[in-house]
Amino acid sequence: MKSMAQLLHEHPFFKGMQERHLDFMAGCGENHIYNAGQYIARENEPADNFYLIRDGQVAVECFVPNYGAICLQTLHNGDIFGWSWLFPPYLWTFDARAVDEVHAIRLDGKCLREKCDKDTEMGFELMKRFAQIVTQRLRATRIQLLDVYSLQRPNLDRET
Repeated sequence: MKSMAQLLHEHPFFKGMQERHLDFMAGCGENHIYNAGQYIARENEPADNFYLIRDGQVAVECFVPNYGAICLQTLHNGDIFGWSWLFPPYLWTFDARAVDEVHAIRLDGKCLREKCDKDTEMGFELMKRFAQIVTQRLRATRIQLLDVYSLQRPNLDRET
């Protein structure tokens, strides 16, 4: 059986991170299984954790009044989700629902914040990694919005 530090080391999010940092963070993590349809996070509820997906799919959703849930993104093996634990007021911005059985490492946000305060080098490294993920996801969202809301240019050469 692999240790939590080994599991963290194997996840793409932590690739190249110092072993001492992974060992230090390992005490904040635990393996968890979510059943298909189970909500892992709910919008406006306390964001106490951050998740590394080891197997399965997670739908990141937004509730639209008079419409229902809209899937914004589907995350897969090797992806992460949850950075709301980093920023006050520590509330989820979206829902996260297991599409199928999901095996994940759940890292306790409060534990991680405390460890980041104790080891600022590790905290800075984590922040750089989260900033990269946030930037990638914002780009993907921008592309989706451009596609969905693309304006059709009027044909100015058309006779009226």
